[in-house]
Amino acid sequence: MGKGHQSGYDGPPPAPQPLPIAVVDNHTHLDIARDGHRAPDVDAALSQAVSVGVDRAVQIGCDLPGARFTVEQIDRHPQLLGGVAIHPNEAAVLANAGALQDAWAQIEQLAAHPRIRVIGETGLDYFRTGPEGVQAQQDSFRWHIDLAKRAGKALQIHDRDAHEDVMAVLDDEGAPESTVMHCFSGDIHLARRCVARGYYLSFSGTVTFKNAQALRNALAIVPLDRLLVETDAPFLTPAPYRGAVNASYLIPLTVRAMADVLTVDVPTLCAALSANSERVYGSWSD
Repeated sequence: MGKGHQSGYDGPPPAPQPLPIAVVDNHTHLDIARDGHRAPDVDAALSQAVSVGVDRAVQIGCDLPGARFTVEQIDRHPQLLGGVAIHPNEAAVLANAGALQDAWAQIEQLAAHPRIRVIGETGLDYFRTGPEGVQAQQDSFRWHIDLAKRAGKALQIHDRDAHEDVMAVLDDEGAPESTVMHCFSGDIHLARRCVARGYYLSFSGTVTFKNAQALRNALAIVPLDRLLVETDAPFLTPAPYRGAVNASYLIPLTVRAMADVLTVDVPTLCAALSANSERVYGSWSD
């Protein structure tokens, strides 16, 4: 889930030039409203995305209401697969209320749905939650890793200001076969460590930001077969529309920026992103 409001552009951005080969929005939140706006109309959002070559998406529910919403929507929309989890910040709140284990049990039940292909987003967030919540976050992260392995699902990781602890927990627990660093935010050294472990790195609109050269340097060393792209909508809208509400139809802006960094043509990158998504999550038609 996103890293807070970014000021700048106001208003709905225009649709970008369509992609030549359809890709997947690897991580979106169709249940979340931002900055006084309503949550998106799901049918309209998916249709707008298809019109620019984003024909599939992974809807992520990172609290119990969001997880239930996700299961409802993946039953209605063949363009969607789903992920469910307790977000690390939510884990700390629930643990403080004595409700975390009950939440885990509900997530495990929802995760049994055949179109739930992801356990996540889970991980660690030391930006919004202070030291008092670290233990609960780490306990919850370990539980989700175990669930992903038991259920045979991909794992999507939220990592904010916690790179070393995220890597340490994954090394200690043993990562699932398909592990995705959602909204990768590390430097070139962390990228190399993730690639060496076989993780997938998913890049969002942040890679287009002017102050994100370190992130672009990290992207440049990632092999094509380890790359994914996402919005984290409604957050992290790519330039030049930073500050607007993000949506899947804006993915082409991020894809073209990624292609520039990687010095590959856009069709080649699109084909790799689509193939990687199917490898991680399986077929949307199953």
